[in-house]
Amino acid sequence: MVDIPALIRLAFTHERDVSPHDSIEDKYPDTLPRALLGLFTKDGDKVFDPFLGHGTTAFVAEDMGRIPYGIEADGERFEWAAGQLSHWQNIHCHNTLDLHELKLPKMDFCVTSPPFMARHHKWNPLSGGDPEYAGYDHYLTMLTSAFSAIKTVMKRGSFIAVHVDNVTINKSFTPLVRDFSICISESLTPIADIIIDWEGRAQPSHCLVFKNSA
Repeated sequence: MVDIPALIRLAFTHERDVSPHDSIEDKYPDTLPRALLGLFTKDGDKVFDPFLGHGTTAFVAEDMGRIPYGIEADGERFEWAAGQLSHWQNIHCHNTLDLHELKLPKMDFCVTSPPFMARHHKWNPLSGGDPEYAGYDHYLTMLTSAFSAIKTVMKRGSFIAVHVDNVTINKSFTPLVRDFSICISESLTPIADIIIDWEGRAQPSHCLVFKNSA
């Protein structure tokens, strides 16, 4: 039985750079997956990040003696991460919505941070900006489908941790924490909402925790 804390205080620090084409502001701190892996996993566990990004989860998992697996749709980010990992063969340049096309083993734990979207924007990061799937409604539909797919590669009883922030741009507020919870709960059982109190930063983050109960 995992004793899940209501709040975790972490340093907002990065252990690795990002690719030359990206901003480090798009990367969550290494302290987050390090804390979560310490809480939910043991040595040798398979750790999955279906929105791998800059590879933070995979690097930390490898450093802690876990086996990383991941999916990243962006070719440059994929090459940046896979090129530096010992378990590079477990990292795939693919769309998470189509992960059924990959022959992945069952995972012990998942920690991820899907790309965020403001509800007044049209460009949908989950579709790569495809105009056919523009807009926030399509984004939420695709997010729901993505976690339905993620469920299929998780062991029964495993936990899924999702980092998310609410988004405020020019006084327009997007309740991503609420909307992520609703979408992901379509296929996974909500367990907890851990508040991440970042040292030196005013705005905390949320880490929504779900369980693959079925």
